[in-house]
Amino acid sequence: MKLKKKYKTGILVGASTLVFRAAEENNIKTKMGGSESTGNITGSTINAPVNVRVCRSLPPTRVSNPELDTPWREFDWTLKEALKDNLENFTLDNPDVKDIKILVTGEVGAGKSSFILSINNAFQGRIISRALVNSPGGDTQELKGFSIKSGNKSLPFVFTDMMEKEPDAFAGSQTDDIINAVFRNVKDGYEFNAEQPLNLSDQASCLVYIIAADTALFSDDKRIDQLTIIRKRISEAGIPQVVVMTKVDEACPLVNDDLRKIYTSKKIKEKMELCSDKLGLPLSHIFPVKNYHEEINTEDDIDVLILEAFQHIVQIANNNLEDSCSKK
Repeated sequence: MKLKKKYKTGILVGASTLVFRAAEENNIKTKMGGSESTGNITGSTINAPVNVRVCRSLPPTRVSNPELDTPWREFDWTLKEALKDNLENFTLDNPDVKDIKILVTGEVGAGKSSFILSINNAFQGRIISRALVNSPGGDTQELKGFSIKSGNKSLPFVFTDMMEKEPDAFAGSQTDDIINAVFRNVKDGYEFNAEQPLNLSDQASCLVYIIAADTALFSDDKRIDQLTIIRKRISEAGIPQVVVMTKVDEACPLVNDDLRKIYTSKKIKEKMELCSDKLGLPLSHIFPVKNYHEEINTEDDIDVLILEAFQHIVQIANNNLEDSCSKK
């Protein structure tokens, strides 16, 4: 069978519409309002169905760049050895105090013990395991100090890990425990006693909050209120406070791929700004770090972040001790 007419297919491109059509056939009737026309064969002439399809083009999907063009905080990744040397040769300005005592608090799983051990790993140059044990008991809590060592040398820094309950079990009494611990936490086996007089050498020089970057803490108004109470009470006594933000690699894929992008990551910056806003602490007192967790060897990039945060904690605590000494 011969076809009397040839068919051509054309494409009309409008602003956002594609129309496919068939042409050059007198007997083709197209119903533009529907999806297709009817067709039949008469003699040797084909009345063919015509399909009209209209496709609306979608606007291009914009993928937000998770990285800033330049780091928002200056950071030198080559300072590991210089930081170690400064801290190993650190001396206190206050002659009445033998060491800087740092109380560490935070929710279960935030990385309190891991942060302390990561500092020790950075000085030792290897992954070590030392038990950090606190003994809770009723309304009192026995606290154990953890000293930092470089080789066999003990450095003048003592951490106390203030064990906390699960977030949903957090009680007001623990808020008081943390506040009391700042003032009277230092001696191994020490139990809180409200009647015991204060001694500058027996109180924490700095309170460090350990907050995981991937936490839901900032949506918990009750928890924020309790931390605000602690901050205000401690601030009234002139004791500085610092936030160490852990698990940055778990909170941001960009940082997980490359730790050196921690200060160009928009997500980490947003987390730190939210932390500053919720707790009322300046960004200069918030330090993002990655703790040692599954590594079997130390890494320079992890170490330098840890040591930089630790040096600032030591400087802030020492300034507080120096101010306390000058007020006597």
